[in-house]
Amino acid sequence: MDILEIILIAFALSMDAFAVSIVLGLSLEKPRIKEIVLPGIYFGSFQAFMPLIGYFSGILFADRIKDFDHWIVFLLLGIIGGKMIKDSLSKKEENINKNAYQFLRMLVLAVATSIDAMAIGITFALFKVNILVAVIIIGFFTFFISMIGVTIGNRFGIKYKSKAELIGGCVLILLGIKVLFEHIR
Repeated sequence: MDILEIILIAFALSMDAFAVSIVLGLSLEKPRIKEIVLPGIYFGSFQAFMPLIGYFSGILFADRIKDFDHWIVFLLLGIIGGKMIKDSLSKKEENINKNAYQFLRMLVLAVATSIDAMAIGITFALFKVNILVAVIIIGFFTFFISMIGVTIGNRFGIKYKSKAELIGGCVLILLGIKVLFEHIR
């Protein structure tokens, strides 16, 4: 995997955090700097940490599955992307109130938006990606996207939430297809 693919993955992974950040922005009348930066810190940190867990888990068994690892990557990216697309088409409304910035709620949101990043970490192990570079890109990308999400949510509302998830899901599925075709050829 090259840097461009890691950036695309970072973009796709950050879409869940972006969507939640938009909803957080909706709950604020006039966001202070802290309320804009805090989701970026939570979501960016967890999006960077979860691939590490997946990466080191993947390292443990990468040699045993190297003959069919491309199928695993294809399935993982397809499932994560498909779930993001399904969520984007769902009519379910998010309900975040004024207590959205409480520690426990932010922690739960950060874990929930970064679970898929753990599976991506496994694919990084299979492709021997430089994990340090990948987690820095993913963490910083998510940090900035989350701050943008709070600002957009505060200014424009929920209008962009489903589009962000849809685009992120499509990017992951296309990357999975690309990996599969590269290995089948």
